[in-house]
Amino acid sequence: MTEHTWTVGGAGIIDDTTLRHYELAGFGKPVGLGSRPALLIIDVQYRTVGTTPAPFETAVREFPTSCGEVGWQAVARIAQLVDTFRAKGWPILYPHVAPKKPYDAGRLGAKVPGIMDIPAEGYEFVAEIAPVEGDVLVPKRHPSAFFGTPLTSYLVEAGADSLVVTGATTSGCVRSSVADAFSYNFRVSVPADAVYDRSPVVHEANLFDMAQKYADVTTTDSLLTALRELPARR
Repeated sequence: MTEHTWTVGGAGIIDDTTLRHYELAGFGKPVGLGSRPALLIIDVQYRTVGTTPAPFETAVREFPTSCGEVGWQAVARIAQLVDTFRAKGWPILYPHVAPKKPYDAGRLGAKVPGIMDIPAEGYEFVAEIAPVEGDVLVPKRHPSAFFGTPLTSYLVEAGADSLVVTGATTSGCVRSSVADAFSYNFRVSVPADAVYDRSPVVHEANLFDMAQKYADVTTTDSLLTALRELPARR
């Protein structure tokens, strides 16, 4: 197999023919970080990881929206990014699922009925990465953190030119938010080990597609190295 311009995403999932086609077409070129990044922590609530680490089959008995242990593994990585962003004085924003009311069902509720019956504690932020004073909370009712929310306005006010997108799920709210951020012309980085999904196949396939079209898909360690080289907010 030839060496490709992306380094993570699609591991063991994407076949050589697909890799070659995208390479020949010129997809997947890195765009890099800007100088004023903002961190998005999407839906890292107990509803997506469970109140304690547990295998998927156990976790979904507590919350049907839980991704299980992989979510807790990502939380540890997100916490590292939070520490760096706080030390640098960069903005951290929390797009999150607001508690569902009956009138919120819509097509999503019809497609995934279980999302309508999450107990109140499921909507709490995971303590290890919970927001503090000065962070921006962005409640949302659809997959994209941008759709029907003031997120773009907050990012403009903060002077952000690039986004680090973390959270859940890779194929759902993360992917749709990444595509919208790309459409708004932000530089987007996705640390593959700081996003999570209930299926490793779906996780990897979506990382690959985002890496080809919308974002620089990397690892938390690589991203932290690059972020630490940027000047702190003045």
